[in-house]
Amino acid sequence: MKLTKLLGLAFGLALGATAANAQVTLRSADIHPDGYPTVDAVKYMGELVSQRTNGRIKIQVMNNSVLGGEKDTIEQTRFGVIDMNRVNAAPFNNLVPQTTVLGLPFLFRSTEHMHKVVDGPIGDEILKAFEPHGLIGLAYYDSGARSFYTTKKPITKLADLKGMKIRVQQSDLWIAMMQAFGANPTPMPMGEVYSSLETGVVDGAENNWPSYESARHYEIAKNYTLTEHSLNPEILVMSKISWDKLTPEDQKIFRQAAKDSVVKMRELWTAREKTSEAKVRAGGANVIKVNKDEFSAVMKPVYDKFVTDPKQKALLEQIQAVK
Repeated sequence: MKLTKLLGLAFGLALGATAANAQVTLRSADIHPDGYPTVDAVKYMGELVSQRTNGRIKIQVMNNSVLGGEKDTIEQTRFGVIDMNRVNAAPFNNLVPQTTVLGLPFLFRSTEHMHKVVDGPIGDEILKAFEPHGLIGLAYYDSGARSFYTTKKPITKLADLKGMKIRVQQSDLWIAMMQAFGANPTPMPMGEVYSSLETGVVDGAENNWPSYESARHYEIAKNYTLTEHSLNPEILVMSKISWDKLTPEDQKIFRQAAKDSVVKMRELWTAREKTSEAKVRAGGANVIKVNKDEFSAVMKPVYDKFVTDPKQKALLEQIQAVK
């Protein structure tokens, strides 16, 4: 821990040099490969920041999990070892309780509904909740609709999930969700999923079209079942240590560049979903439609377990009320 704090201090001191117009490069983490929409969106944000600071500040995207899995990079970002981080909302659940509500199964009625929630005052309030934990919430990116995929037995109905070992994100909420479905949840970092599917450590996983394709999971898990049980967004955060070293003017530049990158990300995401779906279908994936009502009907215990605080209940009601 002492070493981590010292590393964070070193990065903070380096960033402080921006006041003297020195060139500084900030590192941003991502688990996805080159060309993935979240990776390209942060690169685009970096271009905007560089332009608007006359080259004083640059952003280097360290993607493909080179800095570690999402859970690990969150801690590194909190202590300033990593300056920025793009992470799904789920790994933040234990740290920032408000993010738990965003991940509730079948919460969002559509992508448009999710956008209206995160782009408005509800989304802003959740981002503010990151600051006491050493992080500055900058923006929400899309993560698409998540569905199941399996290596052997296809999921055609809810009962098929019973006893199946399903990889989930490292989140108590997602563990409980899989248990409610009747599956055996196996939490692990994204980087371990391919080998776990290949060796039979897990029977399946769940994710969106682009992740299913870009991680090459479709090569070994050919059955893709369209449950679309979650539209949990991605969240772009910055280390508060790094943020506090920025001038107020540069902070405004970062916030606006992050906001502008959301527009770019959504354009990239829409296009990528289509190309990814086409690629996995061409690769022989067995795409299965199911009665989603059957799956959503068993989620009440998850809501009862994770929406107990009055503030969370109020947040849930606010989200559900958004038209």
